[in-house]
Amino acid sequence: MARTKRHCVLLMMIFLTVTSVMSNVCAQISVASVEQSFADHRENNFREKVFVHVNKSFYTAGEIMWFKLYCTDAQTNKPAGLSKIAYVELIDGDKNPVMQTMISLNYGTGSGSFYLPFSINSGVFKLRAYTSWMRNFDPAYFFERTIKILNPLRPNANLKSNSHSVDVQFMPEGGHLVQGINSRVAFKITGNDGKGVPAAGAIINNRGDTVSKFSTFKFGIGSFMIKPIANESYKAVVKINNQSFTSILPQVSPFGYVLQVTDKGDSWAIAISYSDSTISKQAYVILHNNYVAKQVKKLQLVGGSANIIVNKTEADDGVSYITVFNDAGAPVCERSVFKKAARKLTIMAATNQPEFSKRSKVAVSLISMDESEKDIQANLSVSVFRADGLQDKDPEHISGYVWLRGALKGNIESPDYYLNNDDRDADEALDNLLLSQGWTEFDWSSPQSAGKMHFLPEYIGPIIRAQISEIVDNKPAPNKLAYLTINGSPQQFYIGKSDSTGMVRFNVQKFYGLHEIVAQTNGKVDSTYRIVVQSPFAEPGNYTITGNRGINTDIKRLVSENSVNMQVQNIFTANQIKQFYPAIIDSNWFFGIPAKSYKLDDYTRFSTMEEVLREYVGSISVAKHQGKFEITIFHGEQPLGNPLVLLDGIPVFDADQLFKWDPLRIKRLDMIMSNYLYGPMLFNGIMSFTTYKGDGAAIQIDPHAVVLDYSGLQQERRFYSPAYDSTYPADNPIPDFRTALYWDPDFNISGKSNFTFYTSDKSGKYIGIVEGISSDGRTGSGFFTFTVKK
Repeated sequence: MARTKRHCVLLMMIFLTVTSVMSNVCAQISVASVEQSFADHRENNFREKVFVHVNKSFYTAGEIMWFKLYCTDAQTNKPAGLSKIAYVELIDGDKNPVMQTMISLNYGTGSGSFYLPFSINSGVFKLRAYTSWMRNFDPAYFFERTIKILNPLRPNANLKSNSHSVDVQFMPEGGHLVQGINSRVAFKITGNDGKGVPAAGAIINNRGDTVSKFSTFKFGIGSFMIKPIANESYKAVVKINNQSFTSILPQVSPFGYVLQVTDKGDSWAIAISYSDSTISKQAYVILHNNYVAKQVKKLQLVGGSANIIVNKTEADDGVSYITVFNDAGAPVCERSVFKKAARKLTIMAATNQPEFSKRSKVAVSLISMDESEKDIQANLSVSVFRADGLQDKDPEHISGYVWLRGALKGNIESPDYYLNNDDRDADEALDNLLLSQGWTEFDWSSPQSAGKMHFLPEYIGPIIRAQISEIVDNKPAPNKLAYLTINGSPQQFYIGKSDSTGMVRFNVQKFYGLHEIVAQTNGKVDSTYRIVVQSPFAEPGNYTITGNRGINTDIKRLVSENSVNMQVQNIFTANQIKQFYPAIIDSNWFFGIPAKSYKLDDYTRFSTMEEVLREYVGSISVAKHQGKFEITIFHGEQPLGNPLVLLDGIPVFDADQLFKWDPLRIKRLDMIMSNYLYGPMLFNGIMSFTTYKGDGAAIQIDPHAVVLDYSGLQQERRFYSPAYDSTYPADNPIPDFRTALYWDPDFNISGKSNFTFYTSDKSGKYIGIVEGISSDGRTGSGFFTFTVKK
């Protein structure tokens, strides 16, 4: 459960700055100066969170999974405008991505879909989402959730669970057990489904004596007190039902610090203890969140201890960290605390009646309010589906994610429970969660790695990355020009220069769907290099997919019914479910409107390109030098030099190739007769040839070039929901076996609104789930239910 090394290193760098100022003024440092130190680091460490609202949790192969992405500033939870691209993946139990896509983000939101093919295996999958910028930080903070998919044609035991293994973890408060100091220890016991397991047990020392007893409180989490003794080791005997498990407690340190934090309602009481009570020592406590220091305290440990009170008004809403530094400037203890958000988005939803007939109209009213019950604008996503036994009964909502699970590592069971309840049990459960989930272990093995950002924010469009290296020894090749062509209508052309690591980045725009791309260096001058296009997706990561469960008879019946429903829909509405919103694509070349254009069909057709260029293409001269063709372009009477030559967007570095082309395959020539600055290059004009097929087949590609199919942004699919009105009457004989009745990923509301949809031929209980966010970072969710009569 260690946090990132970079986080710890930056804290140390910040603290050294603070302690340096402290030594100069010989007094407690002001919060303002520490805030500035943190802000200087946060400027280069802006964090994002991504939450994904999926229209349901269980699918049958052949269905469409619909999803909405919310990308927020990790500190404020406001919609983030930095990244314009998000990555969504569906990963199987063997950590193989079975589906991957790029989604366009607009003001922090975007939407997409996965058509689940009949080739997919049955199983429990991990849905993962992140931005390129998030890849600079710990992947444990990527969005993840489990999705269950069943394919009756390809059943897999992955959905079944015969294992009854449990995972037992013990986490001392602050990070360490220290001999002679009373310490609080949190524990977490989970089953192979990722959910907490009720259990009880005892702590046994190496002499066989019971020194403490414990039992889980909520979601398999609890805590107990222990005072370790020198030269003793400890183990836990855990009893679950009629089975016993043994687990070793963390090692006891002979000396060090212990941190204890007690939630007093409107404040936190912080107690710091040191193993040697005879030494007077200084310690420093910083309350911080996302590299913003909210409180700084300098303490004098007397008799080995010190105590302070920190008011919660000093903290931001959500998760914060209390970090203790010793007098040498090294962090020695840390734990997380939580302040519930006062600012909320309340979403109320209701249907116009509780029960409906088949193929009838459903009207839903929506209300969005802030915590003062005032109307508020918000962007919502709405899903309506049949609530059968296959779907999760406790879906995760946006507030539980952005405030808790997106801020802490690891799986959190029912995060909304901690936000929606204010009683003593919920407070105790929350404190146990923070002890078990937010604990940090410091690692100083790689301080030099701090602050290096390998992935740029995609604030315009997708960034295609390629590595340039020496062919002979594979060494990175810095400062080398590279060229990228994306075949399409029209072709897109980009230029980049490799950095010190040999990495070149092409910032492309309006790139939708699957296209062939050509990446190359100038083989005429850089023939000793190779170029390798990198995957835009992150590595699958090291995790275990949880959530497996057996399939009983009732579930088998539902799966069989859903499979039939899906097949009927695919047969009768295949055209409707394959409709997409048109992508907005600029049809102009990168150089805009050409200065001169030639449609070759408007002229006499010659048999060679040399005749074409000499006879009727103006503003150029064609000559031979030492047996090689040279083309010079003119701006008026002034010669500019050799122009950039493109064929279907692919650069041609050897003019001799141009004269080998078949002119009957060339449709058009566009020209720029002036110097043209593009990326890192200044060209002496441009000659851009386009063939009839537009596929670059007429050119001989450099053997060191990379030609491959590359997927750009996903084109948004239309959700199919028929309206039974006069043009499409309810007695239409075409069967309607939909169980997902409605999906709107971009529903904007300003206090009050409504929408309508129609039921299908499938009876049962239906549920509508609404997720949303306001422009100032308020989050909320709502739901409604209704029944469709048989």
